[in-house]
Amino acid sequence: MCSIPSSIGNLCNLQYLDLSYNNLDGSLPDIINETETCNSKSPLPNLRVLYLEYNQLMGKLPNWLSELKHLEGLHLSHNQLQGSIPSSIGNFCNLQYLDLNNNNLNGSLPEIIYGTETCNSKSPLPNLRALYLFGNQLMGKLPNWLGELKNLEQLDLSHNQLQGSIPNLIGNLSNLYSLNLRNNQLSGTLTKQHFWKLSNLNYLYIDSNSFRLDVSSNWTPPFQLSILSMGSCHIGPAFPAWLQSQKDLMYLDISNTSISSSVPNWFWNISSNLKYLIRSHNQLQGQLPNSNIGEFLPNLYFLSLSGNGITGTIPDSVGHLTSLEVIDFSSNNLIGSIPSTINNYSSLIVLDLGNNNLSGMIPKSLDQLQLLKSLHLNHNKLSGELPSSLRNLTGLDILDLSYNNLSGQIPAWIGTAFPNLVILNLRSNMFSGRLPSLLSNLSSLHVLDLAQNNLMGEIPVTLVELKAMAQDHNMSISSLYDNRSNYRYEERLIVITKGLTLEYTRTLSLVVSIDLSDNNLSGEFPEGITKLFGLVFLNLSMNHVIGRIPESISKLRQLSSLDLSSNKLFGSIPSSMSLLSSLGYLNLSNNNFSDKIPFIGQMSTFTESAFAGNPNLCGAPLVIKCQDEGTDKSVEDKIDSGFVDQWFYLSIGLGFAMGILVPYFVLAMRRSWCDAYFDFVDKIVKWLLFRKRVTYARNHVQRK
Repeated sequence: MCSIPSSIGNLCNLQYLDLSYNNLDGSLPDIINETETCNSKSPLPNLRVLYLEYNQLMGKLPNWLSELKHLEGLHLSHNQLQGSIPSSIGNFCNLQYLDLNNNNLNGSLPEIIYGTETCNSKSPLPNLRALYLFGNQLMGKLPNWLGELKNLEQLDLSHNQLQGSIPNLIGNLSNLYSLNLRNNQLSGTLTKQHFWKLSNLNYLYIDSNSFRLDVSSNWTPPFQLSILSMGSCHIGPAFPAWLQSQKDLMYLDISNTSISSSVPNWFWNISSNLKYLIRSHNQLQGQLPNSNIGEFLPNLYFLSLSGNGITGTIPDSVGHLTSLEVIDFSSNNLIGSIPSTINNYSSLIVLDLGNNNLSGMIPKSLDQLQLLKSLHLNHNKLSGELPSSLRNLTGLDILDLSYNNLSGQIPAWIGTAFPNLVILNLRSNMFSGRLPSLLSNLSSLHVLDLAQNNLMGEIPVTLVELKAMAQDHNMSISSLYDNRSNYRYEERLIVITKGLTLEYTRTLSLVVSIDLSDNNLSGEFPEGITKLFGLVFLNLSMNHVIGRIPESISKLRQLSSLDLSSNKLFGSIPSSMSLLSSLGYLNLSNNNFSDKIPFIGQMSTFTESAFAGNPNLCGAPLVIKCQDEGTDKSVEDKIDSGFVDQWFYLSIGLGFAMGILVPYFVLAMRRSWCDAYFDFVDKIVKWLLFRKRVTYARNHVQRK
């Protein structure tokens, strides 16, 4: 790693400098020397293109950059540059490409830029064709001078924190080819004035803002778009009629745009080039078309109509969209059975029909979808057994059949057919029988949810072989798909944990879970589960599990939720559970646990409800005190009392010894002291005897 020396000013004739994809660090030099050497007042007087992309440069943009009079391309993207964009960028009279994307630039765009006099032009940056400022931390409003960049072809300010409305002057950029303002905090009303002269516009990204489109029903845009992304803009309630004029569309995203009308028939014939269609999260009404839409949309590979009010059945005609790679019809009101023509999708990767009212059996013909990775049929009314033909979908990563009426046994081939399976969700069905031990072969499994069925028998000890759950770190669910069409499909999963129903989407990779609750499982607590170090959620509640919680449960350091309630577990609660520092939810209620609760460490964060229904448990946080708590106190008192008595008698003995021995040793040292001492004692004794005789004689006379 090294920095850029200020001596580069010596390169008087340099026209092209590319130092990209190095490990350059530090800041750009504040001053470039040797301008005198070059017989020029400005540094690097002949430099036309400067590439410093993909380094680790920091600090602010130095002033000398604006003195590069002949610069045509300035590329500083993917660094760590900070500070604001200086108003002196107006001095770049010849600049055509300015790329500062993916840095840490902040502050507002300059309200005014200087240099129009220098450039002999009435407009700023007269030659600028591309301005890339996306992926920074820019704030504030869009300045009016953006609408004066008369030669601008590409403007990308996406993924910042820009606010306010779009200036009307943007509509004057007649050469603008691509406009990207997505993922900001922009708002306001867009009228036809904003698009007045944008006849060359081909790409328009304004999604993930709060715009409101206000145009007449007979408005005809001046442009022909290939890509239109307006997600989260308000363009309803009527279906936008002006879309009928867009015959070249390849990508259309009008999700979450408050459209509540039915889809017009002309829409399905909007563009034969359409490849990507998202109309999710609106209130669209009506039914899917019965006509052969495969003739009109032969190239469509992504179709999302989720989160609407579409009714009726899935027509066989949908099977004619043979290029589809993603179908998402989830969260509608579709009824009937899954059509057999669905096996025509030889390229299908994602099939999501969840949250509808579909009935009947799972089609055996699904086994024709050899490339399928994600299958969501959850929250329907499907019945019957799992067809054995599903075992041919060997590439499955996600299998979610939860909340249906499926029955029969969980087939053993699930454990061998899907080597890449990450999520297996069969929750809330009517499956019966024993858990197949071959489930342990699912070495990539992160989520195993078989709750709310009629399963019986012991929990297989082989679960310890679920290798992915034994890892402390987990893969990103978004990395499951490398195909072009999946970058906008968002996997999601409903998880019942911590007493709540949670939906995981972008954080799905954090979920590592086993949920076998509400079945008829029996046998002892499977100690092997404590070797699945990556477990975050574990729920075995409402079964007939017996035995003790092993001390080794403390190895589950990632555990966030543990529910073992309503079983037949007994014995002491292991004190090692206090080491589960990530544990935020615990339910051990309605078992046969006994002895004192180890109310220390993380265990001291839980309330009485976590331990209720165990009559032999005692101690905090329960109101029931343990029997040995009072005994311990009396024993302590006895020990303390005995300790005091021992010191009392010891002190008396020491005092007595000192009183006898000290005078003895003192008198033994000198004979004269000894004679004097005993003469004094004799006198005292004689005086006492005399006093006694006198007292006796007086008492005798008084009696007479």
